[in-house]
Amino acid sequence: MTDYGIRIVTAAALLLAALATVAVGVYGGRRSRTTSDFLVASRAVSSRRNATAISGEYLSAASFLGVAGLVAKYGADALWYPVGFTAGYLGLLMFVAAPLRRSGAYTVPDFAEFRLGSRAARQTAMVVVVVVCLMYLIPQLQGAGLTLNILLGAPVWVGVVLVGAIVVVNVVGGGMRSITFVQAFQYWLKLTAIGIPTIALLVVFFADRPALGEPAPPRVSEATTVDVTTDVVVAVPETDGVEVTGVIDGQPVNDAPFASAGEHTVAAGSTIHLRAGAATPVVAGAPSTGQRWLASGGGFGGPHALFAVFSLIVATFLGVMGLPHVLVRFYTNPDGRSARRTAVTVIVLLAVFYLFPLLLGVLARVYVPQLLITGTADAAVLLLPSAAVGGILGELFAALVAAGAIAAFLATSSGLLISVAGALSTDVLPGRVRDFRLAAAIGGALAIVISFAASDLELSRTVGFVFAIAASTLCPLLVLGIWWRGLTPAGAIAGLAVGGLSSGIATSLAIADVVDDELGNGWPSAIIGYPAAVTVPLAFVTMICVSAMTHRHRIADVSQIFARMHVPERLGLSVERVPEEP
Repeated sequence: MTDYGIRIVTAAALLLAALATVAVGVYGGRRSRTTSDFLVASRAVSSRRNATAISGEYLSAASFLGVAGLVAKYGADALWYPVGFTAGYLGLLMFVAAPLRRSGAYTVPDFAEFRLGSRAARQTAMVVVVVVCLMYLIPQLQGAGLTLNILLGAPVWVGVVLVGAIVVVNVVGGGMRSITFVQAFQYWLKLTAIGIPTIALLVVFFADRPALGEPAPPRVSEATTVDVTTDVVVAVPETDGVEVTGVIDGQPVNDAPFASAGEHTVAAGSTIHLRAGAATPVVAGAPSTGQRWLASGGGFGGPHALFAVFSLIVATFLGVMGLPHVLVRFYTNPDGRSARRTAVTVIVLLAVFYLFPLLLGVLARVYVPQLLITGTADAAVLLLPSAAVGGILGELFAALVAAGAIAAFLATSSGLLISVAGALSTDVLPGRVRDFRLAAAIGGALAIVISFAASDLELSRTVGFVFAIAASTLCPLLVLGIWWRGLTPAGAIAGLAVGGLSSGIATSLAIADVVDDELGNGWPSAIIGYPAAVTVPLAFVTMICVSAMTHRHRIADVSQIFARMHVPERLGLSVERVPEEP
C-alpha cells in the first residue's frame, strides 16, 4: 500500500471515530434540558454504565500512548504509572466515593461550601478545579496533535483544534447526560483498538523470539533515519553503524560517527542514520541495555531514583482522589452504595485495559528502538503495528490504534471540560443552562490556546504533574473534609493555597527545564521533578495545623453534615442540593 493509501485508511478510521463520538453524543443528549441534566445527568446513571464512562474518560492520552512509551523507555520502574493510576481507585472507594455522593453536591467547590459553610473556601476550590482541569486538558490536545502529525503528516495544531472543537460541541450540546453515553462507548472502542493489535503483535513477537534481558543494547532490524527536533543528550553504547549529520557536542559534522561511546549532545535539526543491526543510542538517563531495563530501582533518568519512584506512587495513588473530572462522575450515581459499586467496577475495567499498554511498551523496545534516541517514545503505540507486522494488515492495525487514540483524547477532554464548565457556571456565572454552555465554550477555547504554547514532555510525565497538584490540593480537602470534624474554612483555604502553590511552582520549574539547566542533580532537582512526596504531606499538615489554630470557627452543624455523608440513604438523612433552573 502506498503512503497515500495508508493515509487515506488512517484518515477514514479517525473520521469514523470522530463521527461516532458526535453521533453518540447527540443521541445521549437528546433529553438534556435542566441544569441537573447538564451537571450530573439528573443523578440517574447506573453503576455499570457510570463505571464504563469513568473508565472511558480516565483512560487518557497518558494511558493510551504514554504508558507504553514510558515502559519502553524506562522499563520496570515505569510499571508504577499504570499501577498507581488503577490503585488510586482503592483509596477513592474506601474514603471518598460514597460520602461524596451523599453530600448531594454538584461540584467539588459545591462540596467545599456544603462541608465548611464558607463562600471563600468554595471560590478557592473553584480556582484549583479550573487550573487542574486546564492543565490536564493540555496533554490530551497535545496527544491529538501528535497523533495526526505522525499518521497523516498534518501540523500539530490541526489535531489540537479538531479535537477541541468536537469536545466543545458535545459538551455544549448535552452536558453530562450526553458525555456519559460518549465516554461509555469510547471505553469499549479504546479497549478494542488497543487489544486487537496487541494480540496480533504478541503472535509476531513469539514467532521471532527476540531476547529482552541481555546485556546488549537494543538494535534496529533495518536501516533507520531519526530526525532530532530538539536538543538531546544521548548515551551511545557503540559507535559502529551510527552516523550523524548536524551538530554533535557543538561541532558541525556530516555523515560522521560519534567520536566515542558515552554521552553526547545532539543539536536540534540533526539527523542520525543507523545501519541495520546497529546499537541504538538512548536518551541520557534511560537504561541502555536490556539487563538494566528489566531491573527496578533505576528511576526515570533523574537524580535520587528511589525518591522519584516513591513520589510518583504518592502522586498517582492520591491524585485520583483529587481529579475533578473523576469526582464529578460519582455525583451522577443514584446513591452512595451505587457509587461504591461504580468504583469497584472501574478497578476491574482499568486493570483489563492497562495490561495492553504494558505489553506494547515491551514490544516497542524490540521493534521501534529508534524512538529511544530522542525520548519521544509516546509515538510507540502508533508506529508499532507497521514496524512489527508490516503490509496492509499492519496499516489496518495502525488505523485501528489511531481511532482508539482519538477516542482517548475525546473522552478525557470531555470530562475535563464538563468539570471546568460546572465550576465556572455555578461559581462565576448564575448557574443556568446557558451559563454552563458559555463556560464550556470559554474553557475549551482557553485550553486550545494554552496547548499551542505547551512543552513537549512525555504525556504520562505531564499527567504525573497534574496528579501531583491534585494530590496536594483537592485530595487533602476531601479526605479531611469527609473524615475529620476539625477542618475549618481557614485550614482548608491555607492547605489548598500551600499545596497548590508548592506543587504548581515545582511543576512550572520542571516544565521550563530549570531542573536540568540550573539545579544540576541534587535534591532540589529531584523534588522539583517529582514534588508529590513533599507537597502532599505539606498540604495535609497545613490544613491540620491552621484548622487547630482556628478551631473556634468550625461550622456549627458539623455533626448533622457528617451524618448526611456517612449514614446510608435508606435512613432518610440525605438531602439533594438543587441548582437553580433556567
